[in-house]
Amino acid sequence: MRNKIPELLAPAGSIESLRAAVNAGADAIYVGGAKYGARAYAENPEEADLIGGLRYAHRFGVRIHMTVNTLLKEAELQTLPDYIAPYYEAGLDAAIVQDLGALALLHEHFPLLSLHASTQTTITGPHAAELYRRLGVSRVIPARELSLEELVRIKRETGLEVESFVHGALCYAYSGQCFMSSLLGERSGNRGRCAQTCRLPYSLQRENQKSSGQGLFLSCKDLCSLDLIPMLAESGIDSLKIEGRMKSPRYTAGVVSIWRKYLDLYAREGVEGFQVEAADRAHLLDLFDRGGQTEGYYRQHNGREMIVLQEKKEKRKQNIPYEEEIEEKYLKTERELPLYGKFVQRDGEPMYLELSASVPGAGQISVEVTGEIAERARTAGSTAEAVRERLQKTGGTGFRFAKLDVSIEESFFFPVKQLNELRRKGIEAISAKIDEAFRRDSVRGTETVRAAKTDSKDKIVRTTDTEQTAPELHVSCDSWEQIQTVSAMEEVAAISFGADSIPAERWQAAVRCIQNAGKRAYLLLPQIFRTEAECFFREQAERVVDLPLDALIIRNLEEPGFFETLYGERNRRCPAFYFDFQVYGMNRTAQLCLREFGAARLTLPIEETARELKSLDTAGQEMVVAGRLPMMVSANCLKKTAARCDHKPEYMKLRDRRMMEMPVKTHCTFCYNTIYNAAPLSLSGVAAELTGLKLGAVRLLLSNETAAETKTAVRSIYRSFVLGEPGVPEAYENFTRGHFKRAVE
Repeated sequence: MRNKIPELLAPAGSIESLRAAVNAGADAIYVGGAKYGARAYAENPEEADLIGGLRYAHRFGVRIHMTVNTLLKEAELQTLPDYIAPYYEAGLDAAIVQDLGALALLHEHFPLLSLHASTQTTITGPHAAELYRRLGVSRVIPARELSLEELVRIKRETGLEVESFVHGALCYAYSGQCFMSSLLGERSGNRGRCAQTCRLPYSLQRENQKSSGQGLFLSCKDLCSLDLIPMLAESGIDSLKIEGRMKSPRYTAGVVSIWRKYLDLYAREGVEGFQVEAADRAHLLDLFDRGGQTEGYYRQHNGREMIVLQEKKEKRKQNIPYEEEIEEKYLKTERELPLYGKFVQRDGEPMYLELSASVPGAGQISVEVTGEIAERARTAGSTAEAVRERLQKTGGTGFRFAKLDVSIEESFFFPVKQLNELRRKGIEAISAKIDEAFRRDSVRGTETVRAAKTDSKDKIVRTTDTEQTAPELHVSCDSWEQIQTVSAMEEVAAISFGADSIPAERWQAAVRCIQNAGKRAYLLLPQIFRTEAECFFREQAERVVDLPLDALIIRNLEEPGFFETLYGERNRRCPAFYFDFQVYGMNRTAQLCLREFGAARLTLPIEETARELKSLDTAGQEMVVAGRLPMMVSANCLKKTAARCDHKPEYMKLRDRRMMEMPVKTHCTFCYNTIYNAAPLSLSGVAAELTGLKLGAVRLLLSNETAAETKTAVRSIYRSFVLGEPGVPEAYENFTRGHFKRAVE
């Protein structure tokens, strides 16, 4: 009896890689088309080539998952149905999607298409996964940083399929929570154009300590969890995903073939007979070696040993014999589908050829074709063996005869040209019938697809007075000193503070300080909500539900479901949910989804220009207009990597090669780090250009500012945005406008 094994999911950045993955034994392949994929710089195939690759894969029972895993702007979303339609009709098996609006649209207009929530969605628990189920998702690809226990919990509590990365490059940041490339180079990771600035050298400076010296502190070793196959298989994880759409067909074939070997070994031998050979470990490093390998996060939260730290002194040596072996086995040799055939010739009747093949996912496919009427031989007739030999010449067609029965009268002659033509007709017929088995009814040109192009603004429920002209000022504080300073300023209407910025035993005092000053109080929830956060808030449950909060600021989609449950268990009414900019609503349909998830107010995305924001529902919403923007959120801890973890929250400085200093905060309560932009955002000088948005609130994000810096920033924002004064000094010196004018690719 074979042990059950997960799907082996391979990357393909080109048609050559797709074919290599099929030939090497992948069960499924994920590939991007010309648009909307998170690897915009891969050799993504055009429509005709990709459909050809899809047909090739289906012939051998290999599924194709298409990446649509970027955030879509309003104009882009309207073109999505026409883009997906030909692939859907050709039998595309699944789409991997990040954008909420894209998910809703695809689910509505392509009901037979399986939808998978990309790792870019930063799913960290069952509550978030359940929200995606509501949008039609059948599989989730949670954050790479989750432990095996957390992954299994998502599957157990939701029943959704779970896909997990097992090999290839690891991002330092939680996928979908990184703006580093975007803010520094206008190339957004959320849009598939990451510049990999995390792979550059940096130095780290802690307070009153010497600089660490330069190192690759943000560069993770590559993931290789080959030894964990038995554990992963027994956990019930549905799909094991190899990263590498930017890598060569040779890399794809080599890695897939090794993973196929060991999945099959486990299937045959189980745990007792499972052992990885040293030669195969070496081959994986021959294929690619960034600075060693790590098993990733399945059994540990973070660790110095997961980071490259220093460049390798010697370059990787090419293993020429191994590369030639891969080329010969998987790149130069095409996979062939076994055919079963029967050739019959009777006197006075056309030649007859029947072909059949067993196609995974389509069952038994059979066709019948006829040819010329055979002529009687003038001398010796053709033999059955000669006819069989000629018909079996299927090279280059992707088929081979496993068995061919020939029934003829040997007094007849069969010209080679006629046999070749009959075989060609048969191969074309069975190829077409296999393709047809996977085809779906056309949706192009129907009312369904045209409906996707209608303006969605009428669907948005506006909850505020659209005639409001002056927004209120909301300040997010990160220390007790800042709360006291801002509470005393009459310019401020609302104050939020981080759940880990103020000790839980002082939350009541903080809310009292804010509300006694006549301002609304919001609790800023963690950007990453995992087991640590859940345990923390359950321990502090009575304190949380007793707070007279005006709103909870949601920064992770795990939070709405968790807090609704937490308050509901105590028969208490949950405060309003204000969704932060890390929960993306870059188009109107996505905004509508967030409303349906419980958002009473949305914070506008930070990666859209002033012009692009006008295409969204902005009236009554909130916008961040000043402060240091978080560029990267990571499970790994810079303090732990550079020295040791003392579990004490602090600010450090990360310095790049140009001596730009980026503040880093250790969120020890929830065990993650935030790296902030070196230059704070300030939109004071362009406030007049935002009046048409009719914002309900503007926000100042405080991090490590002093009381004096806080006052300066508050007054600048208030005078610019609330009073509408021209020529007000900027909130910060050496500031950035972010993406106010600079559109991301």
